[in-house]
Amino acid sequence: MKTTIEIRGMSCGHCVAAVTGALSGLPGVKNVQVSMERGEASFDEEAPVSRELIRKVITEAGYEMP
Repeated sequence: MKTTIEIRGMSCGHCVAAVTGALSGLPGVKNVQVSMERGEASFDEEAPVSRELIRKVITEAGYEMP
């Protein structure tokens, strides 16, 4: 299942890399693509991933998921 989430606070390539790494580290998350310009990330879920877990890793990386 393809999922797209909004992410706030990204301003450079390092931000994109940090968000990509945070999401890629989650079990069941594959093919992460992050767009700083659109302020979003999309990825494939091999199995359902808790939105709270996604929010947690985004927050821990230093960004916001509204």
